[in-house]
Order: sequence, then structure tokens, then C-alpha cells
Amino acid sequence: MFIGWEGVGLCSYLLIGYWFTNSNFNYAAKKAFIMNRIGDLGFLLAIFWLIVKLGTVSYSEVLTVESLAKLSTGDITGITLLLFVGAMGKSAQIPLFTWLPDAMAGPTPVSALIHAATMVTAGIYMITRSNILFSASDFTQSFIAIIGISTTLLAATIAIKQNDIKKVLAYSTVSQLGYMFLGLGVGAYSGAVFHVITHAFFKALLFLGAGSVIHAMHHEQDIQKMGGLKAKLPITHITFLIGCIAIAGMPPFSGFFSKDEILAAAYEKNPIYWFLGVLGAAMTAFYMFRLYASTFLGKFRGTSEQANHLHESPLAMTLPLIVLAVLTAVAGAIGIPEIMGGSHWLSHQLSTNVAAPHKATLTHSTEWVLMAVSVSVALVALIIAVSIYGKKVDSEPKTVLGKFLYNKWYIDELYNNIIVNPLNRFAGFLKDVIENVVIDGAVNGTGKLVQYSARQIRLVQSGQVGYYILFMVLGIVLLFVCWFNDINIMRFFFKLTQK
Repeated sequence: MFIGWEGVGLCSYLLIGYWFTNSNFNYAAKKAFIMNRIGDLGFLLAIFWLIVKLGTVSYSEVLTVESLAKLSTGDITGITLLLFVGAMGKSAQIPLFTWLPDAMAGPTPVSALIHAATMVTAGIYMITRSNILFSASDFTQSFIAIIGISTTLLAATIAIKQNDIKKVLAYSTVSQLGYMFLGLGVGAYSGAVFHVITHAFFKALLFLGAGSVIHAMHHEQDIQKMGGLKAKLPITHITFLIGCIAIAGMPPFSGFFSKDEILAAAYEKNPIYWFLGVLGAAMTAFYMFRLYASTFLGKFRGTSEQANHLHESPLAMTLPLIVLAVLTAVAGAIGIPEIMGGSHWLSHQLSTNVAAPHKATLTHSTEWVLMAVSVSVALVALIIAVSIYGKKVDSEPKTVLGKFLYNKWYIDELYNNIIVNPLNRFAGFLKDVIENVVIDGAVNGTGKLVQYSARQIRLVQSGQVGYYILFMVLGIVLLFVCWFNDINIMRFFFKLTQK
């Protein structure tokens, strides 16, 4: 798995930097690669730990009662935390999440595939596949839940103030990944995988829908310069709306079923998790319908040239949108809960790998109330967003809080100041002083010393025959002295070596 893990990281690096002539895109690719390497170090250390303790990393041998018995509580906690560090990097959780929004530099289909459905969900797959280990450590599970809900709220607050259509979706991905980790942390492994599947459909739909909008707008990504596209892009509009409804958790679309399964499990574990999850759901509905209203409703705010060339995308772009919209609408059928007459097909399919599937202990009435509250809160946020941004565009933030969120909590600046810039200065010191002065100085100094010595010694070759005869006689005398005193000389050197 680790080999494939690294392979998908390499693919991501190459695809993010696809437009290699743009230095900013190359920087984004490098940033993604390096931050993933940080997480992968944790993953690798966990593998080494398993090898030291169990002598194997095979799932069939590690995930057994006999193997777990050989591991102490500290071993299990250490291994699972290190594995989670790997998942943090790959699945963009606090503090290793800043690479994912910048990864939108890649082509939009790349964003839809790798950064909505495959690469970033690898961490959820890894933890679910290793669920026996994680279930054995309450501390690790609580840590995962806290990181997950924190990431959900942090990314949601940032998304509220972003104006780049792909950046909003990028932070939305980070936020939804937080929901998945919340599900893992509270033991709802099948719920987390369910959300992976539904998220793959509606987020790919939203990214490709954004690509269709960008195509129609001649590569413009600022939603402040859009608006009124509903009539010009009818297929893109209706499919994008379906994606927004699904991600907001509105029934009967797929996002409703997967999100509410995670929230119900969170309520069982700790009502605070549920409350924060509902808050995150409200913010999700708000920023997604802010995006929808700013893009498709109201009046067109672009240039007259853009207005004259607005048209629906060709079939090659709209057909995938239609297919994904259908899947987004019906994918929830694989996880319909029992209180709605379903049997949660997905949970049964995962029962062979999830050793202890989460069994809800809530009463049916409690589950209905929790669903009603989360849907109602999201619906209110949705209506507020449409009523505000359907009539006017969001201006540049003027308040301290608005600027704070618009600048993404200044986390990138913080990382640059405490990590990137000091490392760059240290690298500059190594380059300018250690390499140029010390290492090159030693190498070049050796060459200069040989040249200087040669210039001085050649003066001995004066061309005077008398001097040559003198040196020859002195050499012969020295050889005779050594010849007749060889035993004493050897004893002298022997004593030196003995010391």
C-alpha cells in the first residue's frame, strides 16, 4: 500500500505542475509533494514499528487477535498516531492541509479526479482498512475526531470568504474530508466510506461544473465577475445545483444520507461533536449556495466581450455532468438507514473488513430529531445565502474578521515565517558560506597551493651546474648516513609507532 501511496503522490505532483511554464503552479506542485512527504514519514515509521514488533506488515497477519496481543497499549497508540500522520498529509487535515487549495493549479479534470475522489481519500481508506488497530486505541480515535471536526470548521470558515470558484470547492473538499475523519474517530467506519463515495460523485460534479463555467467565461475564475449564468448555461446550472444540494445535505440526495450517518454516530460518542458537525453543515450550505447564487443568479457582472460569447459547453463536457448528477442523486440508495426502511447495503458489504461495524443505539425518534435539526439548520443557511448573494455580489472584505478569513487565517504566512523562510535562509547560508567559502575554498585552495609551490620550487632549477653537483653530493652523503645507521633509524620509527 505504501508503494501505491507514494505513486499517487507522484502523480499528483506531476499533474498539479502540468502547466510547468507557470512558476506559481510549479511552486504549488512542490508544496503538495513536500507536505505529503512529511505525512509519509509518519506512515513509514509506523511500518517500521510494526516490523520491529511483529516482523510483518501483511494485513492478514497484523490485523489478528494474536498480533494485537503482542502489542502493548503504547505500541498501538504510537503506531496508529503515526499512521494518522500519514493520513493527515494525504487527506489534507490540520496542520498539513494548505497544499490542497493550492493544488487547484492543475487542470480542472485533475482536480475533479485526484483531489475530489482518489488521492485525498486514501487516508480514509487506510484507516478503515486498519480499523482493528485504530479501534484498540481510544486516545487515537478521540484525536482523529478532534482533528477531523477542527479541520471541517476551519476550512468552512475560510471557504465563506473565498472568491475563486475552484478555491471555494478546494476548501469544501478539506472540510468534507474533516467530516470523514470525524466518522472514523467516532467508529463509524462504514459511514466514513459512505461519505467518500457520495463525496466523489458530487464533488467531481461540482469541479467539472466549475470547469464548464470557467470555459464559458474564457478562463475567468472570480465569482465576483460572474452572475446571471443560469439562462446561458442551463445544463451546467441544473447539474451544479444538484451538486450544491447534495453537499448541503438536503434529502433525498446522496450527501444527506452519508452526512447524517456520521452526525448520528458523533452524537452517540459525544453531543459536542454532533453540535460542531451541525455547525459545519450550516456553513457548508451557506458557502456553497453563496457560490451558486454569485455564479448563476442575479445580473451578469463580466465584460461585454464575455457576455457576447457566453454559451453552454459542448457535449463532451456536459455529458459527464449529467451522468454525475444522476449518480449524485441516487448514490444514497446504497446506505439508506433502517429507520427509512433500508438495510444499509454498504455496511453489509464492508462487514468482512470492518471488524466491529458501528451499531446505532439511538432510538428512532432521536434519529429523526437529529436529522430534522441538521436539515433545518442547513436549509436556513441555504435560504440566507441565496437571499443575500442572489441580488448582490460579495465585495472585498473590509472588517478585521472578513480579512482574516479571506486571507485563510494567515496560516500560509505563518508557515512561511516559521518554517519556509528560515529554511531558505539556512539553505542560503549553506550555499554561500559552507559550499562557496569552506568546501570550494578548500578545493580551490589546494589547487592554488600546488601552483604556488610549483612556482617557488622551480626556482631551484637555476641552470647552474655547480649547484646541481652540490645537491648531488649532499644526496649521496645523506644516503650513506642512512645506509650505515639503518638499524637505529628503524628502532626510532618503531618506538614512535609504539607510542
